[in-house]
Amino acid sequence: MIEKPIPVVAIIGRPNVGKSSLFNWLAGRRIAIVEPSAGVTRDRLMTLVQAHDQFFELVDTGGIAAKGASGDFAEDVERQIQIALQQAQVILFVVDVRAGLTPLDEEVAKRLRPVDKPILCVVNKCDTPELEANAAEFYQLGREPVVYVSAMQNRGKEELLDQIHQAMAGGSSDPTGSVPMKDVTLKLAIVGRRNTGKSTFINSLVKAERMIVSETPGTTRDSVDVRFERDGQVFIAIDTAGVRRKSSIQSNVEFYSLARAERSIRRADVVLHFMDAHERISKVDKQLASYILDEHKPAIFVVNKWDLMRPMATGEWGEYLRATFPSLAFVPIAFITAKNGKNVQTLLNLAQNLYKQARARVSTGELNRVVRWALEQQSPPMRQNRRPKLYYATQVSVHPPTLVLFTNGPELFDNTYRRYLETVFHDHLPFHDVAIKLYVRHKGRESRESKSAAPSGRARRPVSKSRAGTAKKQKAGTARQSQLWKDV
Repeated sequence: MIEKPIPVVAIIGRPNVGKSSLFNWLAGRRIAIVEPSAGVTRDRLMTLVQAHDQFFELVDTGGIAAKGASGDFAEDVERQIQIALQQAQVILFVVDVRAGLTPLDEEVAKRLRPVDKPILCVVNKCDTPELEANAAEFYQLGREPVVYVSAMQNRGKEELLDQIHQAMAGGSSDPTGSVPMKDVTLKLAIVGRRNTGKSTFINSLVKAERMIVSETPGTTRDSVDVRFERDGQVFIAIDTAGVRRKSSIQSNVEFYSLARAERSIRRADVVLHFMDAHERISKVDKQLASYILDEHKPAIFVVNKWDLMRPMATGEWGEYLRATFPSLAFVPIAFITAKNGKNVQTLLNLAQNLYKQARARVSTGELNRVVRWALEQQSPPMRQNRRPKLYYATQVSVHPPTLVLFTNGPELFDNTYRRYLETVFHDHLPFHDVAIKLYVRHKGRESRESKSAAPSGRARRPVSKSRAGTAKKQKAGTARQSQLWKDV
């Protein structure tokens, strides 16, 4: 079968008619930020949706403002809307039944008249059947069919998807509209402080203007999924809002932007932590790195705008990074200039390599040979007048690589020795540049307890209250450790 590009369906309308609510509703999950204030959506947000047997890309755009309107990003938003109109196969013209037909709705309809593509008039906020009677005035816009929906009350979704499916089939020589879907090779989250060049990097990756690029911090509000292909492979780049200190968050929009940035890290296969080459590492960078480490995500420190630092050597900045993040010595560092595409492809190749490392699995035999070597090089120190013993280790999961060490007592292995073991594993196992999740477990404790709990033919001796209390505490401690192991 000949592969065709995925159809694009664009949501168009004046500000505050519920375009982002409609986008989230059709997507089946909360992606776009929904706020009563106008102008929240700036970039084009895209997600994959299925109508019957056909996939399409749904695109949310900023509100079309009145002619001659000015604002901080009015020209940028307008340019993104024009790109969406050019790429779309079907257009959803969204209006608000509660506000009625407004002069700005008529102006949007006038701008859409030269567009020779299927356009559906979607009357939003029809929460009850009674409100549908008020929608008759929208027929004068000259766009049919008119579809009544309510994103808030979940009304009219199937009818709208039917109309979208018919509109796409009408513009295609293939009546089934089937499009072969390629599996996504890698999901990249691009995170960092505001104005570090994240959106410029996305545009360089996609080789198109997908994101609004501005010198003004905070341009990107949502976490935006951008699907693109390189060398026959499909990638998703997640552009996130610039992270600010929590004490500096001043609005609901910024709060949700931060929450979406953290969710994007959790969703990603690899995280690109962006930094500005001519700015010092801040507390926000440290908090962000700590969050990435807590999630055990493969990550790359990306130092952007390197062209502004010449003739400074990369080694000097690298030493500064290593000194700032000593516990992240395994994280690779990349120096790029997103504006002209310098080292962008190399960075993408490195991210793929990290994803491969995170999915690697080693045999128990190989892992235990490394453990024996580590013990020979440096044995664990005595603790509580006891000698720590490490019996064997095994890998129980991937992404992140999760290793379990069986010992004579987890409390006997302090954090310093655990970090030493992690360093050895990074050096000798195929996890050189990714985080390792390490668990230390007591060997044989549960088997001994199960034997002691087994019924026997002999009569039990009476247990004193003090002995009963001690046994109860020991049992509670064992239950917690058992539960921890189940969680692993």
